[in-house]
Amino acid sequence: MQVTPGIFKAYDIRGIYPTELNEDAAYAIGRAFATFLNVDTVIVGRDMRLSGPQLFDAVTRGLLDQGADVINVGMVSTDQFYFACATLDQAGMMVTASHNPAQYNGFKMVKKMPYLLSGEEGIQDLRRIIETDAFARPSRRGNMTDKDLSEDFVNYVLGLIDVNALAPLKVIADTGNGMVGPILKRVYERLPSVTLTGMYLDPDGSLPNHGLDPLQPENRAELQRCVPNEGADVGFAFDGDGDRFFTIDDRGEFVSGDFLTALMGQYFLEKYPGVNILYDVRASWAVPDLIRAAGGVPLMERVGHAFIKARMAKENAVFAGEVTGHYYLKDFFFADSGIIPSLVILEMLSKKKARLSDLLKPLEATYFISGEINTRISGEVKAKMQELAETFKEGKVEWFDGVSVTYPDWHFNVRPSNTEPLLRLNLEGKSKALMEEKRAQILAIIRS
Repeated sequence: MQVTPGIFKAYDIRGIYPTELNEDAAYAIGRAFATFLNVDTVIVGRDMRLSGPQLFDAVTRGLLDQGADVINVGMVSTDQFYFACATLDQAGMMVTASHNPAQYNGFKMVKKMPYLLSGEEGIQDLRRIIETDAFARPSRRGNMTDKDLSEDFVNYVLGLIDVNALAPLKVIADTGNGMVGPILKRVYERLPSVTLTGMYLDPDGSLPNHGLDPLQPENRAELQRCVPNEGADVGFAFDGDGDRFFTIDDRGEFVSGDFLTALMGQYFLEKYPGVNILYDVRASWAVPDLIRAAGGVPLMERVGHAFIKARMAKENAVFAGEVTGHYYLKDFFFADSGIIPSLVILEMLSKKKARLSDLLKPLEATYFISGEINTRISGEVKAKMQELAETFKEGKVEWFDGVSVTYPDWHFNVRPSNTEPLLRLNLEGKSKALMEEKRAQILAIIRS
């Protein structure tokens, strides 16, 4: 069978429904997943997308026809799905396209927590199995059962913090009509001192209010206005499937993932002295600086949840953060969650008796970061990165997930998108003027 090759991405399968990814492809993907992993049971959940029921039916039919039993965990957030895979100790498929627009759908695939299929390990194998019709011959047809683990999930995540230590805090949460709203309400109902105001908590695949990616300023603008206007202590935004999480401070300012990783990493080191903390190649110097200052061991890893989870397990790291809003915890099976870091921040603010803006001000006065800047290019991506490496060869040049160059007072990483002809720039300077000067210089080269 021929499938659209471009749907097989670095970390998952993702495409536009029904032109790139349809029921026939989903059925074949289900069969290929059971064939490749040779498993007899697969957990399957889905998000709220309008094409979710069709693709869920097709992929589970493929799994069942291939001889695998299916445990249907229903409409869940991705961290609920990971919880199911970990606690039931099974492989799993989540029907989701994460933060992509409404017309997309896809699959995240767990081999065995915390190990996910990636482009390098498994995803391209599925494509080859489908294209060559290399499915195993099943000896039986599988059976499907339904399982609701939501109460177990609520109890588990609440057990990761000291609920009794939480101060009276006012929180506004925007889940953007994604998957987090229902389970977030159930978790926060159990926090007696926390007042939750919800925005767009009802899952709705038509996305009537705004998009699912809070990294895009237009998708968090309303939350940023509401937090200071309503006198909230903090605002939380979640992406569509709930594996990414973003914070608005009490001033209404968006908190970069670098700074949040640094603050939470330091906080975890108060609980677990001397441990390993992971961060990604794009991050601000704030992350390794704060982790070392707190007596921890900062470890850099390439971008992507499949790589971070595997490295965390290998290094027994307690916590990891990516600048794009993924936060991973050893106590959550080395997986990423949106809800758990929101609870960690509430605990941190309560125990430090501090406003989030006050914790951020020393970082904002020391580290000047560009944020991620994406540029669509028409030429050869690798050639452009080589040009950057040659231009800045007096710095320390490293080829680890794109090209990184470090000078004493500034550094940058440029890496290609896994899905589009884009280059992604992250840059930092020891002063705002230096950051802006170097940002302009590098963007001029990328765009030339």
